[in-house]
Amino acid sequence: MRHPNTQLAPTNQAGPLPQLTADRFITDGGLETSIVFQQGVELPDFAAYVLLDSGDGRAALRRYYEPYLDLAAETATGIVLDTPTWRASLDWGARHGYDAEGLADINRRAVGFVAGLAAEHPDVRTVLNGAIGPRGDGYVVGNSMSIAEATNYHELQVRAFTDAGAHMITAVTMTTAEEAIGIATAADRAGIAAAISFTTETDGRLPSGQTLADAVGETDRATEGSPAYYMINCSHPTHFAAVVRTGEPWLERVKGIRANASALSHAELDECTELDRGDIVQWAAEYAWLSEALPDLRVVGGCCGTDHEHVAAIAVHRRTS
Repeated sequence: MRHPNTQLAPTNQAGPLPQLTADRFITDGGLETSIVFQQGVELPDFAAYVLLDSGDGRAALRRYYEPYLDLAAETATGIVLDTPTWRASLDWGARHGYDAEGLADINRRAVGFVAGLAAEHPDVRTVLNGAIGPRGDGYVVGNSMSIAEATNYHELQVRAFTDAGAHMITAVTMTTAEEAIGIATAADRAGIAAAISFTTETDGRLPSGQTLADAVGETDRATEGSPAYYMINCSHPTHFAAVVRTGEPWLERVKGIRANASALSHAELDECTELDRGDIVQWAAEYAWLSEALPDLRVVGGCCGTDHEHVAAIAVHRRTS
């Protein structure tokens, strides 16, 4: 059964996603970094989904999400609300004691959890988004998969999100086009809308070495353009600024940005023992520039090191500009 928010278009077949027809939607920020560094909660492998299995864990998640929903209400902005499931796939789940059945269940419960939070904010236009992370590390390309292998691997999460009534899924922090294509293919088979979000190194290229332009083009060709849109996440705006400045036609497909707070490289961030929140004022100014450079930027939010104060800075700027 789908969540009873009838103003949303939950799948490709049901019509366009609301963030594609509205002026601007926000997202949340760096869920894992916020919970680890700001709440002091340990997350082995940055696996936030395990928090759903305890009362204390669910309380920590609620403390994290509520400021974003309050912000959306205050700024009259819609929100794409992610499930805490970036690590809730088969290989990572096995490391934390979850078999396939247990993972499917917790992914479904993750949708129910964020749907419950959304129901407490009936005036906020909320898109329930099933978040899917990479099979390997989010910063490093490990053993590469074929498209078919990626489709089969990620199908469990995609099906669980679809069955639980998510409105869409997003493949987050993708490091290769092949894995992105596999997730988009699984979503297409399940009949649920999908966004694809690539990460970049400091040179604006994917960790695989592929350019963003080539990754988007390859994914669109392989899927006949099935992704609803593309995003860039988990890198600082200065890392991909030169790419955005090109103004090339493919950038019309990039409709979302979720940047890191820190300008450090992925390798440097891996070594950090303290949270680097960056310069929020400068970070928001860089988003203002991105809004001018990208022809159809619709979804803005944060990634590692960001919290609701970062997202508030870009939400307020948009409202007053």
